[in-house]
Amino acid sequence: MSLKTNNICLTAYPKGLPTPEHFEMTTTDVSPAGDGEITVRNHWMSVDPYMRGRMSGIKTYIEPFQIGEPLEGGAIGEVTHSGHKDFKVGDWVMTMLGWREMFTANVEDMRKVMLQKVDPNMLPAQAYLGVAGMPGLTAYAGLYKVAEFQPGETVLVSGAAGAVGSTVCQLAKADGATVIGIAGTDAKCKWLVAHGCDSAINYKTAENAANMTKAIRNAAPGGIDVYFENVGGIMLEAALNNMKIFGRMAVCGMISAYNDEAPVPGPSNLVQIVGKSLKVQGFIVSNYSKYALEYFAKLGPLMAAGKLVQQETVLEGLDKAPEAFLRLFSGDKQGKMLVKIT
Repeated sequence: MSLKTNNICLTAYPKGLPTPEHFEMTTTDVSPAGDGEITVRNHWMSVDPYMRGRMSGIKTYIEPFQIGEPLEGGAIGEVTHSGHKDFKVGDWVMTMLGWREMFTANVEDMRKVMLQKVDPNMLPAQAYLGVAGMPGLTAYAGLYKVAEFQPGETVLVSGAAGAVGSTVCQLAKADGATVIGIAGTDAKCKWLVAHGCDSAINYKTAENAANMTKAIRNAAPGGIDVYFENVGGIMLEAALNNMKIFGRMAVCGMISAYNDEAPVPGPSNLVQIVGKSLKVQGFIVSNYSKYALEYFAKLGPLMAAGKLVQQETVLEGLDKAPEAFLRLFSGDKQGKMLVKIT
């Protein structure tokens, strides 16, 4: 017996901003699980900014995607066939084999990357791709382990309406922080003020580093203790202008530069890192996986109390996955960007 699956593949490595033409749907056969394998039908998949780096064809901290092969990323699915004692038909699992409707894979091979049972009765299944998954742990690790946030400090977050940023805002607020979020629309800013931010700045209104510097100073006249960086560019420059002495920056990403075809000059005020004795540290969430249980212990009570919620933008159908990915860069989404496959 053979099953069929649709997949999304790359047709070429993009130069600059990807377009729909860089993606194609293919159909392949899937054999039901043999010994040591499981077959999974995906129901949800995630698109995330880090995937742009894997579309470069260059190995960085992770292998690049291969042209003509199904893309990869976080997914939640249901086991339909099992040849492994640890999994039964009907189990729900989180894997890194998204961008496809169905797959059969070796359990031990998947465990080397990501294979985890999840309970869709405890949380909505898609939450394991967001606040209860990699974005949530990224927020926790960056805020508490990298930036060494202390309750009551002043925290600035760029990309604050995204999956990671919105979690950072809510975690910090739950620990008594003064939180300033930066987002790209008035609607996003309104949501942030209702969910963890004392104030929110629309960067499209600010337009440049000077105006952004002023807007941050108005929101936090005493300065910033912790800056959680998701964007880079003028936001980094403005944040540097407002950091306190001995402030800390957790650098999660710089999405403003992901599609640049040539290097762009950096902020002109990096010397402030020296004068203000700032700690600036980049990080990759996979290096902080040991803190997952610690994070979940904090997350559960906050979600139960309504102090931490996941906002979602959902597109339906695997064919919408490229659009969902491209909307990460246009900003045409709020919260976690998801694709509901089935």
